[in-house]
Amino acid sequence: MKAFTAAAVQIAPVAGALSPEVVAANVAKCVEWTRRCVAETGAELVVLPESATTGFTPGIPAEALWELMTALPATGSAAGTLVEPLADLARELGVLVCVGTYERGPSPEVVYNSSVLLGRDGSILGVYRKTHPFCSEIVTGGGWVTPGDTVTVCDTDLGRIGMIICFDGDYPELSRIQAVQGAEVILRPSALLRSADIWELTSRARAYDNHVFVVGSNAVGADPAGVLYFGNSHIVTPIGHIVAKAATHEGWVSARLDPEEALASLTPGSNIGQAFDHLRDRNLDLIRNHRADLEAPASTGFPHKHHSFTTG
Repeated sequence: MKAFTAAAVQIAPVAGALSPEVVAANVAKCVEWTRRCVAETGAELVVLPESATTGFTPGIPAEALWELMTALPATGSAAGTLVEPLADLARELGVLVCVGTYERGPSPEVVYNSSVLLGRDGSILGVYRKTHPFCSEIVTGGGWVTPGDTVTVCDTDLGRIGMIICFDGDYPELSRIQAVQGAEVILRPSALLRSADIWELTSRARAYDNHVFVVGSNAVGADPAGVLYFGNSHIVTPIGHIVAKAATHEGWVSARLDPEEALASLTPGSNIGQAFDHLRDRNLDLIRNHRADLEAPASTGFPHKHHSFTTG
């Protein structure tokens, strides 16, 4: 990994019921804010929120959402896809752009919640499909999203970059797999509403667990269903320290990610060096001996109080 500036851009969905015109306006807004951010910060990597092309809660059935979206190749040209204008911008500016969007699956009832990483040449470097949709978002809970089943880590000239989406950050196994696969930076496009504490806690934990940078971009404003988002986008270091944090406005935060400084001290600014390594020091025998436990179905023993949550 080389040192570079990363930015998290937080924007509100365009008002109005979803239509081709509203989706196009959301994509244009992503382009506008990314251009402004790069001009002011010099960022080489820009991360936009989850489902930035529509807003999180679509307010329409999965089949209608499917009609508004496009499929995405795992890698290669973005031509003809929903994210093509952002790919053109990435090529024009020579930067990497990560954007969250719903994605058309193989049949009208299959919609993925995806994150796309676009390279400096405008090509798709990787697509990640949310593996842990929130309980109200997932099709089995009456929602509109079919889970993905793969892990995505991309080789770039900046370093190895992994992607998770919003509620995925609650699941340490996913980020750990990416770190073991060599991810140095994990991107977390989000439309998270549960609490700012949970948002920060989970990003900081995943960064600290795995000694990776985490760049989290959280939505603001209202989505098509009227759900409001609090922003607080952030950038977290590999020792779990937040070095950039937004409020609730549309805008961005940026920070320099320097591998030489990532583990330079035990705590921020300390003269005590960082001696341990959470990846190197894993007890692999313990993990092997309890593999069946890790794979076993389970649920908490505490009673649940069901509520009509709308976002993860």
